[in-house]
Amino acid sequence: MALFFDSQWFDARLAAMGVDRAAIAAALGLNTEQVAEVWKDQRELSANDVRMLAMLLAVPPEEIASRAGVSTPVPKTAPSQDLAEVNERLTRVERALAEIKALVLDLRARTP
Repeated sequence: MALFFDSQWFDARLAAMGVDRAAIAAALGLNTEQVAEVWKDQRELSANDVRMLAMLLAVPPEEIASRAGVSTPVPKTAPSQDLAEVNERLTRVERALAEIKALVLDLRARTP
């Protein structure tokens, strides 16, 4: 983990992706002066900033956080993982409801 913001790595990654700091500013909802502060390690990134930079630079959020300085938060999960987890839970709930419904119908059929 970098102690300070690794501006050389970020600049190299931006160049490799064909992205400039103005695009980063737009994506993060910052102005170019605020992005310059990030590059000089004078402004902290939020977990959402880390997630957005990871998408723009095509690297895992953990890579962004590790190169952005020691106090940079790592997002807990990516939004797509959150959605996948919700869908999985919903599927389990629907199955459980179907089983309960079958049991109730079976009980009704047995009761005189």
